[in-house]
Amino acid sequence: MSLDREHLLRVRDSARQLYDMAQIDAAVTRVADAMTARYNDSNPLLLTVMNGGVVFAGRLLTELSFPLEIDYLHATRYTGETSGNDEIQWIVTPGINLAGRDVVILDDILDVGTTLLAIVEACKAQGAASVATAVLVDKVHDRKAQPGLKADFTGVEAEDAYLFGCGMDYKGFWRNAPGIYAVEG
Repeated sequence: MSLDREHLLRVRDSARQLYDMAQIDAAVTRVADAMTARYNDSNPLLLTVMNGGVVFAGRLLTELSFPLEIDYLHATRYTGETSGNDEIQWIVTPGINLAGRDVVILDDILDVGTTLLAIVEACKAQGAASVATAVLVDKVHDRKAQPGLKADFTGVEAEDAYLFGCGMDYKGFWRNAPGIYAVEG
């Protein structure tokens, strides 16, 4: 998708920063500590949800001091749009056999949770011994796919706004923004 560069710069410049990188790093460390407490004696498979989960995964992996394998998947409800549709699109499925494995799904954000729930169910259907979820951001609102839906590991909570940065995008751009930002206006 191609957007006018000036528009993209205006979006970035007018956005409100919710978390800076020091706060993100502290949140990632908390997630790593909690994951280490749970998985220190096992060899889990960490599945990164592309494209959004790549920044979170990259920051998290180096803080985990237990043996693990990594793989990725690409499933989405957002195809360059600002809101999801009801149909999950499977673009890439994991290449590693999930049967009998402890699986942790890494993603950028838990918004409604429809995509994350579909991924969890797909992992269970492939015979995973256990499936947990870890997200950098839990967006706080009452539109979750299931009442009270939470990730097993959460870095930070954020308001119900259009967010970008640290893996989250604005129409395909600004995943690289250093921090978490809310679009204004």
